[in-house]
Amino acid sequence: MNDLSRGGAPRATIGIVAGSGPEAGLDLWAKLLVRNAAAFGPSFRGDLDAPRVVVLSEPTLGLSMDLAKNAEVVWESLRQTAARMAVQSDAWVIACNTLNWYDPRIAALNLPGEFISFQSVLTDWIARTGVRRLGLLGAAPVTEMGEWSAYQGLREVVEVETPADPAELHQLIFDVKRLGSQDAQLRPRFARIAESMTADTLLLACTELPLIADIAVSKSLVDVTDLVADALVARSLGEDRSGPTPPTS
Repeated sequence: MNDLSRGGAPRATIGIVAGSGPEAGLDLWAKLLVRNAAAFGPSFRGDLDAPRVVVLSEPTLGLSMDLAKNAEVVWESLRQTAARMAVQSDAWVIACNTLNWYDPRIAALNLPGEFISFQSVLTDWIARTGVRRLGLLGAAPVTEMGEWSAYQGLREVVEVETPADPAELHQLIFDVKRLGSQDAQLRPRFARIAESMTADTLLLACTELPLIADIAVSKSLVDVTDLVADALVARSLGEDRSGPTPPTS
């Protein structure tokens, strides 16, 4: 175990940009805390071994649900948020699959601090696991896999199945944002969509879906935010890796 938090150099500060939506940012932070504690194992001391985290939540980033219509407005908001985050953290992420579409623009800003894209973390996971076929579940800009999708290059790596009715899934995601993840109607709707897919492994490529993924289905559900949390813990501990392969649910 790297001992950077116990008398060595200060641990890296990691950052989470939230707002699309706020609950998704909280979910990623919670996963980060769980994985950090697991990395320390029995020697975990609680508060003193927790990661140093900065969270910025910007509500206007929620306009990304219709990215084609709002691309420049969202970018201006994200650009300003990224500039603030980059000087407060050593490594940071955006807690939204859709917003990771801006990865090339963020790179072009040449900001301090490492931006970790969801795409790069997912590519690492695919290489480690050797998975060949995935079902892609996300908001419409993501599952269309066109010019507005952060995962438009995924088919170059694996066989990808997308939902038969992407509008139904997009509305479900919007309703998670609008109603909150505890609304009783959400999980049965999600279970029906998941079971309609033919792929055995389904990628939860929207940060709202893990909030309602505690469902009994015959599929393996892989949460991209779990993979991102592993990558953030590795950066926090100064480890040059993406983290262990998380369990599927």
